[in-house]
Amino acid sequence: MTDVTLTDSAVRRIGEILAAEADGAMLRVSVEGGGCSGFQYKFDLDRVRAADDLVLERDGATVLIDPVSLQYMSGAQIDFVDDLIGAAFKINNPVASASCGCGTSFSI
Repeated sequence: MTDVTLTDSAVRRIGEILAAEADGAMLRVSVEGGGCSGFQYKFDLDRVRAADDLVLERDGATVLIDPVSLQYMSGAQIDFVDDLIGAAFKINNPVASASCGCGTSFSI
C-alpha cells in the first residue's frame, strides 16, 4: 500500500503556506537518514514536480513525495497539530516501529 493521506487540518495549513509563496509552490515531504531514531521527515517548498513523484492535491494544497521516501511512508497520514506545545506537521506512519519525542524522527 502506498496511500498517503492529508487531514483537513493539514490541507488548510499547507494551503495557507503555499498561498503566501509565489505561484507554483508545492510542499515536498521526504524521508532522509538521520534524526534521533534513524530516519527523519523533511519539509521543503519546491517548484519542480518530478515525473515519478506522488502528487497529493486538495483545496489549494499540493504535496509531493518522491518514490524512495514513499517506501518509508506507505499508509501514512500527514496532519497539522496546533496545541499548547506548539504547531507542527505530524506524520502518523504505520510503517514506523518507533518515533522520538520531537515527532519528526522515526525508525522501522
